[in-house]
Amino acid sequence: MAEPYKNPVKKLIPSKLETGYQQLMYKLLGKHIPKSMTPNQVTGVGVLGGIFAIICAFLANISPFFLIGTIFGLFVHMTADVLDGYVARTRGMSSRAGAYFDLISDVLISTFLLLAFGLTPYAHLAPAAFAAPLYGVMNVTIMNYIIYYNEFQFPRLGPIEAHIAYSFFCIAAMVFGSRVLFTVFGIGIMAGDILMLIGLVPMYYEMFRMAFALFRRLKEFDK
Repeated sequence: MAEPYKNPVKKLIPSKLETGYQQLMYKLLGKHIPKSMTPNQVTGVGVLGGIFAIICAFLANISPFFLIGTIFGLFVHMTADVLDGYVARTRGMSSRAGAYFDLISDVLISTFLLLAFGLTPYAHLAPAAFAAPLYGVMNVTIMNYIIYYNEFQFPRLGPIEAHIAYSFFCIAAMVFGSRVLFTVFGIGIMAGDILMLIGLVPMYYEMFRMAFALFRRLKEFDK
């Protein structure tokens, strides 16, 4: 068994939606997870769900209704992402390797999913390319909070909000398809583009807010 943390990481979750979903999943599913299942195995289930979501997003080039599979895969990934931490804490199996596996898998899944959306006929690649680095930069900041302050800082717009936004993209793609809603500077804007652009503004704000807050704390510490 992996060596547990000597000092458990303090988890700070400002999102009420994230907290509520976690508590619901703990009550509904937490106690039913087999005792033989490790936190990394729960994370692995989430990774499989994420990969399934990405594959279905690529298949949406054939039909937008493959995005139903993306929504299902996102639900599996989101739920496992909640429960792996629950298993680790309640069974005394928290580990540095497990925390890293959890964060890096989230980064990879979100990055490739956004790029997959941008390669469908339901949105342009440009907004997806600007959205793809967000999760990676945020997770680097989160990892540094853990390293320097032993705090797991969730952004105000956390994983559950991101997964809901991805699901809305899928629904919009199935409803509107590749229909151009209006044109800006000769570029046809689709429903998927609008959703990505709406999500980019608060997510970039949150990314910079967390990064600058950490920088200020580290600067004060250096003094």
